[in-house]
Amino acid sequence: MKTEKEKMLSGELYNALDVQLSDERLKARLLLKELNDSREDQAEERIRILNELIPDAGPDLWLQPPFYCDYGTNIKVGEKVFFNFNCVVLDVMQVTIGSRTLFGPNVQIYTATHPMNYKERASGLEFAKPISIGEDVWVGGSVVICPGVTIGDRTVIGAGSVVTKDIPSDVFAAGNPCRVIRSLDAAE
Repeated sequence: MKTEKEKMLSGELYNALDVQLSDERLKARLLLKELNDSREDQAEERIRILNELIPDAGPDLWLQPPFYCDYGTNIKVGEKVFFNFNCVVLDVMQVTIGSRTLFGPNVQIYTATHPMNYKERASGLEFAKPISIGEDVWVGGSVVICPGVTIGDRTVIGAGSVVTKDIPSDVFAAGNPCRVIRSLDAAE
């Protein structure tokens, strides 16, 4: 029989109030408090916290506090990724972020979701879908990225967009729902 964590990571309905999952979220909250209370001049301490919170982060991950996530351990980050102030990553399932990707302030990345059927939803069970964001992507401020979305390499997502479906590489996309506005060429 699968544990609730195994169900969660495989995209099945699971109980988020499970003791193991609650303990892991508490550990992340305590690390986030340390990170969010840290100062710029505490570089070694911030690196220690980030290595524990997001062990699959490439070199030069830069998070402007405050930053929030559910677990941290389900976030895989390439090198030189930047999160501006007040970003949230609900990493119930894996969130993969390519190198040199930039996030504006208030970006929200949600893998967690709930059943559409009200009876299932009332049971308290939830599930998740992974998110993949390519390399050299720029995500503007206050963008919401919904469960199951893939954003291709070198794409720009306009501020305030709600990304509900996959967005290909090398485009500018914006809106609610987010849609491709135009192609980008390498000179831009």
